[in-house]
Amino acid sequence: MWFNSFDFAVFFVIVLGLYWLFQRWRRHGLRVQNLMLLAASYFFYGYWDWRFLSLILISTVVDYVAGLRMQAAIDEGGPDKDRRKRRWVTASIVTNLGLLGFFKYFNFFAGSFEAAFGATGEWLRLDIVLPVGISFYTFQTMSYTIDIYRERMKPVRGLGGFLDFALFVAFFPQLVAGPIERASSLLPQIRAQRRFSLDQFGDGLHLIFWGLVKKVFVADNLAPYVDEIFAAGANPTGFAIIAGVWMFAFQIYCDFSGYSNIARGCAKCMGIDIRVNFKHPYISTNPREFWQRWHITLSTWLRDYLYIPLGGNRQGKAKTYRNLSITMLLGGLWHGAQWNFVFWGAYHGAVLMLHRALRPVLERVRVPLPGAARKAWHLVKMLFMFHVVCLGWLFFRAQDHSAGEIWELVRRAFTLHGAVDWSLARPLVIYAVPLLLVDLAQIAAGREELHRVRPVPAWAKCVAYSIFFYLFAFQGATAESFIYFQF
Repeated sequence: MWFNSFDFAVFFVIVLGLYWLFQRWRRHGLRVQNLMLLAASYFFYGYWDWRFLSLILISTVVDYVAGLRMQAAIDEGGPDKDRRKRRWVTASIVTNLGLLGFFKYFNFFAGSFEAAFGATGEWLRLDIVLPVGISFYTFQTMSYTIDIYRERMKPVRGLGGFLDFALFVAFFPQLVAGPIERASSLLPQIRAQRRFSLDQFGDGLHLIFWGLVKKVFVADNLAPYVDEIFAAGANPTGFAIIAGVWMFAFQIYCDFSGYSNIARGCAKCMGIDIRVNFKHPYISTNPREFWQRWHITLSTWLRDYLYIPLGGNRQGKAKTYRNLSITMLLGGLWHGAQWNFVFWGAYHGAVLMLHRALRPVLERVRVPLPGAARKAWHLVKMLFMFHVVCLGWLFFRAQDHSAGEIWELVRRAFTLHGAVDWSLARPLVIYAVPLLLVDLAQIAAGREELHRVRPVPAWAKCVAYSIFFYLFAFQGATAESFIYFQF
C-alpha cells in the first residue's frame, strides 16, 4: 500500500477518524486508540504479504523479553550482571540480524561464493522474497534493547507495555522506509495521552501535500529518463550519464524525502512527532555535513550503534579510518545485497577519510574573503560537493550493471564520451528547478519548514495546497513505488 495510492488515502482517512474517535476509550485498562492503531499498522504491513507479519512479531517478542531480562539483571546486580545483560542483548542482535541476513543477504553471499569458486547452476540459491521494510524495523527495534543494555532507558512492562512496544515497532507511517525512530523518543509519545490539535493537524497536512509533490511530480516524472539511461544493455553517452546522474540525484532525494515528509505528516495528524530525516543535503560543503543532512536517522544510528562502539575517533588516525571504512561499507550493504551498494559505501568511506585527512591543512590555509567573494566560494564548495555526491549516486544507481560496466560508465562520464543531447536538460528544468526554488526559499528563511508555514494566512495556504494538488494530481506521473521500499 503505497503512500501515493488511492488505497492508502482511503485507509488513512478511516484510521484517522477511528483514531480520534477512540482517544478517550479504555477497555480492561488498555487504550483502545493504541489497540486500533496497532491493528491498522499490522493491516498496513500485511497488505503486501500477511506472512511477513510473523517476522515483525518475532522481533517484537524477542526484544520485549530481552529488555525485561536485562532490566532484571540490572536490578538484581551481582558479579554476573554484565554477563547476563550481554547474553540477552546478544539474543536480540542475533535474532534481528539473523532474520535480516537470511532474507536480504543469503542469495548475495551464496552468489558471491559460487562466483569465487567457479560453481555453476545456482545450486546454493533459495527462492527468497525480501520482506518490505525489514532493514528499517530491525534497526529500530534493536535500538530499544541496546539502549536498555547501556542502561539509558528502562523497558516497558505488562500487557499494555507489550502492546505499546509492538506499536513502536510496527507504527505504520514510518514502518516501511523510516525515519528510523528511537524507543526513547517514540515510545513515550505512544504511551502518553494524545489530544487533537488543529495546529498539528495543519502541519501534518502541509507535510503530506509537499511530500506528495516531491514524490509524484518530481521523482516519478524523472524516473523514466533515469531508467532509460541506466537500463541494462543501454549505451549512454558521457553527457547522458552526467544528466542521468543529476536527474537521479533529485529523483532519489525527492522520492525518499517525500516519503519521510508524508510519514511525518501522517504521524503529526495523530499528534505524534517523528524525526526529521533530511535537511537540504545538497547545500552541504563537505562530506561530514552531507551525512548530517542526508538520511539523518540512519547516519546517526550507524554513528551511535556502530562507529562509536568500534572506537570512533578516540584511538588514533589509523583506527579512526578503519572505523569509518567499516561503518560506511556496512551502511552501503544495508541499502542492498549487491556489489554496487558495497562500492557506494566504500566510496563514501574513502571520501570521509580524505576529508578528515585534509581538514587540518585546509583550515591552516584558509584566507579571509570579502562578503561577495566569500559567498561565491561557498557556492563553489556546494557545487563541488554536489558532484562528489553525484559520483557516488552513479555507483548506487547502476544496480543492473556489472563492476566492469560501472567503471565504463564512470570513464564515459569523465571523458564526455559521445555526442551531447541537450533535450536531457528539459526534465531537469521542468521538474528539478521548481524544487530548487522552494528549497532556496526555505534556506533563505533560515527557519525549520513548519515554523515558516504556521504564520501564513489561511487563504495563502489554500492557494499553495491547490497548486500542490494540481501538480501531483494532474502533472504527476503514473504512481511508482518508493525507491527505499526495496531496502
